[in-house]
Amino acid sequence: MNILLLGGCGYIGTALTQILLDEGHVVTVVDIMWFGNYLSKHKNLLVIKEDIRNPEKIPMDNIDAIIHLANVANDPCGELNSKVAWEVNVLSTMRLVERAVQHKVKQFIFASSGSVYGLKDEPDVTEELSLVPISDYNKTKMISERVLMSYQDNICSQIVRPATVCGYSPRMRLDLSVNMLTMQALVNGKITVLGGNQTRPNIHLKDMIRVYLHFLKNGTKLSGVYNAGFENISIIDIANKVAGHIPAKIIISESNDPRSYRLCSRKLLDTGFKPEYCVDDAIKEIIGQFKSGKLKDEDNCYNIRTMKNLKL
Repeated sequence: MNILLLGGCGYIGTALTQILLDEGHVVTVVDIMWFGNYLSKHKNLLVIKEDIRNPEKIPMDNIDAIIHLANVANDPCGELNSKVAWEVNVLSTMRLVERAVQHKVKQFIFASSGSVYGLKDEPDVTEELSLVPISDYNKTKMISERVLMSYQDNICSQIVRPATVCGYSPRMRLDLSVNMLTMQALVNGKITVLGGNQTRPNIHLKDMIRVYLHFLKNGTKLSGVYNAGFENISIIDIANKVAGHIPAKIIISESNDPRSYRLCSRKLLDTGFKPEYCVDDAIKEIIGQFKSGKLKDEDNCYNIRTMKNLKL
């Protein structure tokens, strides 16, 4: 397949690009490269440095499927410059899907977020529950979903609402709960937990990639919205898991972040998808990469630090 991967130099995109190439696909990556480019050259890979706010500069001729991962990610980055977040996450998504329809692209896979549900008390947060986003970032994802769904008669769209992703990538993120707590233990010998009783859904990076591949392989047979998260674990339990691999003191402080939510991914599982990796696998990966010297605690592993330096 000819695949256009938007955000292909990101945390998930970098690892996904390599898997797509290994499977024999022809891949065009478009990325603004705020966080660099860790992709290796390949005969079937075209990498374009471009802002998705300029969709007319993004080639879509003969593209079979688009995987849209490019966004201003997480709450702090969304709050840093709300205008940029809305332009990148919403307006650009609308213009991109319009161009995709014009170019007769068959499939549009969109990375939304499990955080669009807001605060939920239900033990099973399914796709049927109401969306009550509580931040600019959450709101941009919700509106982007609605934009895409308005084009569902013209293009097959799969909207994925991922849990918090964990695990190693060459373009590493250390501002995600499992990754962050593991790095704290490795560098400081202690883990700082804010609150701790908040529940977070998690998904391993390798399973996240497998979800996107699953939708690619099923093509237009599947459409609609799907949760993707398989381990609903409290922050303190994540810290204890980390401490089980690395001797570290756990320090608990008060938190002003009340978010506690779960994801139920039964709908995705019913399509035949089966997760193969877990939080413990991610912790062990990060430890291994750190000890090998490939992974360091650097500013460019934290989205908000990098974006502040960019002064957007």
